[in-house]
Amino acid sequence: MTHPIYAIGDIHGQMAELDRILSLIEGDGGRDAQVVFLGDYTDRGPDSRAVLDALIDGRDAGRNWTFLKGNHDRMFEWFMDDPLRHDPYLMVELYWLHERLGGDTTLASYGVDASGARREKDVHADARDAVPRAHVTFLRDLRLMHVVGDLMFVHAGIRPGVAIMDQSEEDLLWIRQEFHDHTDPHPKLIVHGHTPIKAATHYGNRVNLDTAAGYGQPLTAAVFEAVQVWTLTDRGRQPLNP
Repeated sequence: MTHPIYAIGDIHGQMAELDRILSLIEGDGGRDAQVVFLGDYTDRGPDSRAVLDALIDGRDAGRNWTFLKGNHDRMFEWFMDDPLRHDPYLMVELYWLHERLGGDTTLASYGVDASGARREKDVHADARDAVPRAHVTFLRDLRLMHVVGDLMFVHAGIRPGVAIMDQSEEDLLWIRQEFHDHTDPHPKLIVHGHTPIKAATHYGNRVNLDTAAGYGQPLTAAVFEAVQVWTLTDRGRQPLNP
């Protein structure tokens, strides 16, 4: 790997934070920097529509950006199907419009009232009218993984002991404990988000970049160059060591 790769953690509808992070990346690596987005672009934060617009605009402008799918992105995508689909991974009492998941806030950014007082079928009909098809297509076409050299970028993680190309979509989008508890080396260094933590952390076999932007905390970007890893700050690169 001869050029740095930048990775951005879970954005969750925080447009101001995305603007800040993209500015840091451009200042460090220029407009042609290779950037991998780790998924969960929508939900919880107030500006999901603006985030998707910005990502699509960057793609259409030819930016060197790679977009991975997160579990929240799939929930949004499936809700927009006709008939709508619920993610079977969710607990019975949860669904995408629940305030804990943030689909209600995402639809609000499109002007759709998804409050609990409304029937789901009515919210679905309004969403089908309000959400641009380009946004639904973008969500549908998101990649599940991106492998470059000794790095593997994915939203949630991988199942230990399973070959990379045999990983299931469910694990790539949802896995937590089995992946987090595994301390032996993986086939690649796994760069992921999905599970919010206080600060970006290098565990030796994986790097977690989800720093809880969905809960109002700062978004994080990291730089990967050869075997070195840094986080990007307004003071420049800061080493991120195991």
